[in-house]
Amino acid sequence: MQTDTDTKLDTDSAAMALALAWAAKGMRITAPNPRVGCVIVRDGVLIGAGHTQPAGQAHAEIEALRDAAARGNDVRGATAYVTLEPCSHYGRTPPCSNALVEAGLGRVVAAMGDPNPLVAGRGMAQLQAAGIATDSGLMADAAYELNIGFFQRMRHGRPWVRLKTAASLDGTTALENGESQWITGPEARQDGHAWRARACVILTGIGTVKADDPRLTVRGVAMPGLGAPRQPRRVIVDSRLDIGLDARVLQGEPCWIVAARPDPQKLAALRAAGHEVIVLANGAGKVDLPALMLELGRREINEVHVEAGSKLNASLVREGCVDELLVYLAPSLIGAGQGMFALPPLVRLADKAALTFHDIARVGADLRILARFTTQQST
Repeated sequence: MQTDTDTKLDTDSAAMALALAWAAKGMRITAPNPRVGCVIVRDGVLIGAGHTQPAGQAHAEIEALRDAAARGNDVRGATAYVTLEPCSHYGRTPPCSNALVEAGLGRVVAAMGDPNPLVAGRGMAQLQAAGIATDSGLMADAAYELNIGFFQRMRHGRPWVRLKTAASLDGTTALENGESQWITGPEARQDGHAWRARACVILTGIGTVKADDPRLTVRGVAMPGLGAPRQPRRVIVDSRLDIGLDARVLQGEPCWIVAARPDPQKLAALRAAGHEVIVLANGAGKVDLPALMLELGRREINEVHVEAGSKLNASLVREGCVDELLVYLAPSLIGAGQGMFALPPLVRLADKAALTFHDIARVGADLRILARFTTQQST
């Protein structure tokens, strides 16, 4: 893909905004690597651009250098704008900082430093040592939002957990008999699939599997030029391995099933079908949810998208495993039914879980709310 060579980028902010737009093109493909964009500019004119490719393939800086070469542009002395500090270590690919030095860039502007301890300032230091001018911190907030899960994993060893739910204005997610299709409109449902698509994992509980028999796949949100999105890994919290082997969620790509007291025969059958059973028990004989989040971090999972019932939702919140709520509210009243969170009653209002509204938007006829817990849920 190429960007219009006539694009005028007369300011650092304009160039970084374009780099962020390129980073967003990798929203669904780069994990476990961060989503990074890079544009190379000379005299206010774009001469190369790119974004990070799937793991093991080229990073944004390499793509931008290749793009410039394909256009016949000389990058020596030009300025590269990159949404994250260039890597300086050998991982699945060679260091990007080496490539920028060898290409003879005159200046590199990074939106923010890389929290990966293998980088953590070394990339910018290598550029400076080679005589390349550097700046950092431009549009850092936007760059952070693009890679909030990567930053969480690098800093705390666990992914960013986003819990999605849809309800009426009086907080009902389903009738008492379980009927829930559909409380929100088609636009909200499609938007929910877009949020699924950006995650590395879709997590649910055995209660939802039994009640709804969901597939938990991404559908209907193909991106122009990128085709159908990759399917996130499905993770099912199922303490006793009650899941039926014919459950729709078990069809297609293998699942990770997290148990506490697994039945040996069911465990063997699931493994024979290609699924992985992870045993993580707490003292109460249930799945140890904080340990699960650390295990997902160990497996290089950046973002978890939860779609579960009120019991698992409540357990995740109560045990400090949720960072953000993604709530769709429909303009309707349903009355008594199932709620979003089966939390116990409080004795003091001061004990309420506090959140801040991060973003509020209309999606079709419905309201989408992103709300974040005001304190770090866990480390």
